[in-house]
Amino acid sequence: MTEPLRVLLADDQTLVRTGFRLILGADGIDVVAEATNGAEAVEAVRRTRPDVVLMDVRMPEMDGLEATRRILAPPRAHDPVRAAETPFPDSPRVIILTTFDLDRYVYAALSAGASGFLLKDVTPEQLTAAVRTVRTGDALLAPAITRRLVERFAAGEHRHGTRHDSETAALHRDLASLTPRELEVFGLLARGLSNAELANRLHLAETTVKTHVARILAKLGLRDRVQAVIVAYETGLVSAGEREATEQTAERSTWQFTGQSIRRA
Repeated sequence: MTEPLRVLLADDQTLVRTGFRLILGADGIDVVAEATNGAEAVEAVRRTRPDVVLMDVRMPEMDGLEATRRILAPPRAHDPVRAAETPFPDSPRVIILTTFDLDRYVYAALSAGASGFLLKDVTPEQLTAAVRTVRTGDALLAPAITRRLVERFAAGEHRHGTRHDSETAALHRDLASLTPRELEVFGLLARGLSNAELANRLHLAETTVKTHVARILAKLGLRDRVQAVIVAYETGLVSAGEREATEQTAERSTWQFTGQSIRRA
């Protein structure tokens, strides 16, 4: 029998946590811990090892963005604080869930490794489907947020809060590890093409495309396709000159909510 999904709720509002717990529990999803701030969330993840964390952005003491960074980033030898931390054996997937859809939060959350960003006005069905979606390794964003984010990347307006120069330089070096075919797949993937569309465009079997995508994510140390889009723009692999193509495929690359379920368009 498959074990139920284990979720941690991090939100400073008791009513919100209660509502989410009831919604998830009714769908057979276990809430294994709750946290009222980011610091509690980090400790609770270490203690309970959930599969998914629903993380609010604005919380006292430590906000959800910093908590996400600490949960998902590995310890660094040159950072005494991080080096002293015990690594998370199996990092959970993090969904940023907030009433604020400001782009700087979206970008910061995804750069920190979050697998999704949803607004708190989602329906119960959408929330439970989102949790199950990210647990399988896929990423999601509210469609309206995704489109605006991609457009701003294309317009070159994402530099606020972007990576340090050294990190971007490292990404450029990592791109050199990709084969010409992998680089081609990466560029199309970053424009929002699905595996089936990639296979059709490149005249490859879909299984071959899946293998290329898996290797690309592994070589670049990326968790999912959303992070791949970020890296593609930061390294200049996809540029402002390709904005029209990006806009046309932006919504196809997002998880879209329809009625009682969530599906990929």
